[in-house]
Amino acid sequence: MGGNIFLKGLVVGLLVATPVGPIAVLCIQRTLNRGRIHGIVSGLGAAAADAFYGFVAVFGLTFISSFVIKEQRWLRLAGGILLCYMGVRAFLSKPVQRAASGNGTNYMRDFISAFFLTLANPATFIAFAAIFAGLGLAEADAHYSSVGSLVAGVFVGSAIWWLTLSSAAGGFLEKLGYGKLTWLNKVAGIIIAGFGLFVLLSLIWARWTGL
Repeated sequence: MGGNIFLKGLVVGLLVATPVGPIAVLCIQRTLNRGRIHGIVSGLGAAAADAFYGFVAVFGLTFISSFVIKEQRWLRLAGGILLCYMGVRAFLSKPVQRAASGNGTNYMRDFISAFFLTLANPATFIAFAAIFAGLGLAEADAHYSSVGSLVAGVFVGSAIWWLTLSSAAGGFLEKLGYGKLTWLNKVAGIIIAGFGLFVLLSLIWARWTGL
């Protein structure tokens, strides 16, 4: 039973993590810019956030889920601003200089920034809640071991996607070489900042129209 729930969680984690978005672009950019480990660590930060939201969704923690829904505009505002900031940093980054600068502090920063950026997207929680409800997995909240298996599956499924993405980007890096990455950083920066601007503009539009 536990193994079956773990596999379901793994599939759900893959489904939620796979759609291409700002985190995917950020993960690829960091891999190309600073090396495969930076991309992997960033992906694990996103996977940890996915696991947290999966835990909240299946366990039905009223306070946290209510806060996410009620304050989703502020969360989206914070996420949009953070995306714009990261987009500008990516645009201005220099891969040759940054490639050798990896250390424990930078890895922790990569992990934390990806973690909070994922948390700042309320759609992640809503997606987990909808999928779990549709699959009847919310019933697992009565059994702590089942919840643990489900959340572990979500983390592993999400982590598999990010590891695959970072490894693929790392392989591309070996063929391309750092000297040709400046324009890729600029493209990635524009895309990441574009996501942020879209979020901010959607908030302005929603406030203006009252939606």
